[in-house]
Amino acid sequence: MQTLDWAVLIGTLIFIVFYGIWKNKNPKNINEYLKAGNQSRWWTVGLSVMATQASAITFLSTPGQAFNDGMGFIQFYFGLPFAMVIICLFFIPIYHRLKIYTAYEFLENRFDKRVRTLTASLFLMQRGLAAGITIYAPAIILSIVLNWDLRITALIVGSLVILYTLVGGTRAVNMTQKLQMFIIFSGMFLAFYFIITNFPNQISFLDAISIAGKAEKLNFFDFSINLKSRYTFWSGITGGLFLSLSYFGTDQSQVQRYLSGKSIRESQMGLIMNGFLKIPMQFFILFTGVMVFVFYQFESAPLNFNPKAILTVKESKQIEEFSKLEIENLETQKQIKNLLLNNGSSKEIDALRKKELKQRDIAREIISRSDPKQETNDKDYIFISFILSHLPVGLIGLLIAVILSASMSSTASELNALAATSTIDLYKRNYKNKTETTYLKVSKTFTLIWGLIAIIFACFGNLFENLIQLINIIGSIFYGTILGIFLIGIFNTHVKGKAVFWAAIISEVFVIILFSIDKIGFLWLNLIGALATVFLSLFLQNILFSESEI
Repeated sequence: MQTLDWAVLIGTLIFIVFYGIWKNKNPKNINEYLKAGNQSRWWTVGLSVMATQASAITFLSTPGQAFNDGMGFIQFYFGLPFAMVIICLFFIPIYHRLKIYTAYEFLENRFDKRVRTLTASLFLMQRGLAAGITIYAPAIILSIVLNWDLRITALIVGSLVILYTLVGGTRAVNMTQKLQMFIIFSGMFLAFYFIITNFPNQISFLDAISIAGKAEKLNFFDFSINLKSRYTFWSGITGGLFLSLSYFGTDQSQVQRYLSGKSIRESQMGLIMNGFLKIPMQFFILFTGVMVFVFYQFESAPLNFNPKAILTVKESKQIEEFSKLEIENLETQKQIKNLLLNNGSSKEIDALRKKELKQRDIAREIISRSDPKQETNDKDYIFISFILSHLPVGLIGLLIAVILSASMSSTASELNALAATSTIDLYKRNYKNKTETTYLKVSKTFTLIWGLIAIIFACFGNLFENLIQLINIIGSIFYGTILGIFLIGIFNTHVKGKAVFWAAIISEVFVIILFSIDKIGFLWLNLIGALATVFLSLFLQNILFSESEI
């Protein structure tokens, strides 16, 4: 990185932090700190909801996902717009009418303390893990760029987020997220423009789309009925619907965003805004990854995009074997480029691409032999490698700022929500009649505690198959059960707390077992967990428990 890149990066991050602190207006009570005094307009709510979901993982992993597997991941979001409508019609009016701070307060109103505490605890477990991952993702980037220890970079990123979230609460989170979304979209559009304007002169944008299509990177729909397949039209429209219902309707990191709205209508309009824009936004990010794939059809790509993996193997006994494979791979890439530029046959190009993929598989195997502990999967490094190797000075700093801004916005929402749930559902529920000052201090303390926990988790994190998949898998393990509890609470007045409590525990154990045997795609876990909780609740209430609570 050049001096200009550092100036852009550091200047952007400092501005975000101080802007967040400046805009907090010194919250004096728990309402101002956790609900921004209920003054947020619909566009603030909408941007905050989008920024909460669009973490660094989105801009780090999603392009890599598209680079390898194409546009199929977009199916994950097909159920989201329908979820937004359901939440607007049924969830938001209830939350606003009860004037609650967290979604889980509703559950005690509807059921009992046990159900509220169980659900809040499930949220704290999954979101606490997720917060660590959202810090870990950009920490990977900075550790590569700066050659710093991963733990140091996780500490720096986490500390910046803790600073303005601790001081300003929800208002600071909402205000900084509007600024961060502007930075994010500006950076991504500039990166996309650079990609499509740096193809060879004889390759137009339409040619690039054609190349991507022939490489099967533009397959948007998979209508196959395969429960083990992670991304199909059916898993997206069903499992994705239930995941979105749970995430946006019951996850406090999102609920807290629209609970800050001035009215029911402002909150609803903010969610509808998200429903309209989320799929186009993800489409654009995925399509950027596909264009990076096309870009590397004409530019030499590393045999493995993880620079640490390359360094590891070149310092091992496998260096000669790997170096030979690198030469072979570069020759294969050169042949693909020549055929594309000279209108070679699709059959020859496809054969060479399969050969090139095989070489990359062999490379991962060699890396694994050189150091079994070294991560060989490089999906999450593709986009950052492209940024550092090919973008012009200044734009590199901006794109890294984009990824870090996304991480900060998402992590801030998570810490804000974790603190709210810990304060309202655990502390305040058990320690009533304390002063507003006390609750405010406790909430800030929990913000700090959860921030430190997230940093610690990030320090000892490890790359999964793909970070964006990991975050969704963690959510899918818990979200179905949580959603089932809320569905019973909202749509069935017959079932009581005892039945729901035990149904939720049984369902969660069942989901964990299903996940451990790995026989179905993780998106289906959301549907299964929700339905299992609903039907078990009905069964237990009608068969084992009486109408009245014991």
